[in-house]
Amino acid sequence: MRYDAFTGSGFHVVLHGRGWLITADEPPRALGPGDVVLVPSGVRHGLSHAPRALDDLPPGDMSGQPPPDGPADFEFLCGVYRLDQGQVHEYLLSLPDVIVTTHDGGEPELASLVGLLVADLSQAGPGREATRSALLDLLLVHVLRGWLRTHPGPDWPLVRDSSVVAALRHIHGEPHRAWTVSQLSAAVGMSRTAFTRRFTGLLGKPPRAYLTGVRLSRGAQLLRETDAPLAAVARQIGYSTEFAFGTAFRREYGVSPGRFRDGARSGPVVTGPVVAGSVVAGSVVQDGRHADAGTVPGPRGAAGTVPRGGHGR
Repeated sequence: MRYDAFTGSGFHVVLHGRGWLITADEPPRALGPGDVVLVPSGVRHGLSHAPRALDDLPPGDMSGQPPPDGPADFEFLCGVYRLDQGQVHEYLLSLPDVIVTTHDGGEPELASLVGLLVADLSQAGPGREATRSALLDLLLVHVLRGWLRTHPGPDWPLVRDSSVVAALRHIHGEPHRAWTVSQLSAAVGMSRTAFTRRFTGLLGKPPRAYLTGVRLSRGAQLLRETDAPLAAVARQIGYSTEFAFGTAFRREYGVSPGRFRDGARSGPVVTGPVVAGSVVAGSVVQDGRHADAGTVPGPRGAAGTVPRGGHGR
């Protein structure tokens, strides 16, 4: 499978067999079961059973036909994190084009996490979307930690700061909650002053401003993807009135929530939580359309696997 460049951050998890990661600027890289590939900036790349198998394959096409018998030789799970491109943090932009974390790469929890994710995909029922979103968030965290362990540098203090990371989990997990700086600092065991100073230094904005950005990004997603009344959207992201939501939204996006919704539905817009939350796995935005990214159809927020045999020839 060859993937053209897309908006968002893609990932692949090798479930079975061995294959190759193909990129424009690096030699083909061998992949094995349990390896995880993160594509932070959605660059053009490919996955194949052989290093040269994609040379003549158009973007988005499968190579070969299902094998005559037996399982596929190379099976992987894939998906895309859809991010608000207007609020993506500079740390994401400074990541390499591709990060590969091997199954024995020093993140022992990664194998268990992948197992939980695969098991969850085979089940249905209430709460599954939230569970999958949380698992995919953790997948991203562990991949980044593994990479940072071998690529230390002064530009990456955020991921290593457990207190600020814990605060981010609270904010992204419950953006609708009426968080105060005092509550957040208490939740992570810091004084209000020290927490504000550290948070602002690492994120480039104080906690309240960051929370507002997350809320409005979530609101933009709801406006684009649902028909919920504006008052309902406001309540879901922590605003007590439609007026308060509209005022904050106009300040951030330059248009009213209603006009944003109309504009988003008349053309392609890719938005979502700044770091994590809404995940549309198995699809990429390409030329204003959703293009299949090598997964079987599934519910929004869930990842699928490559059709049997799709990459096994």
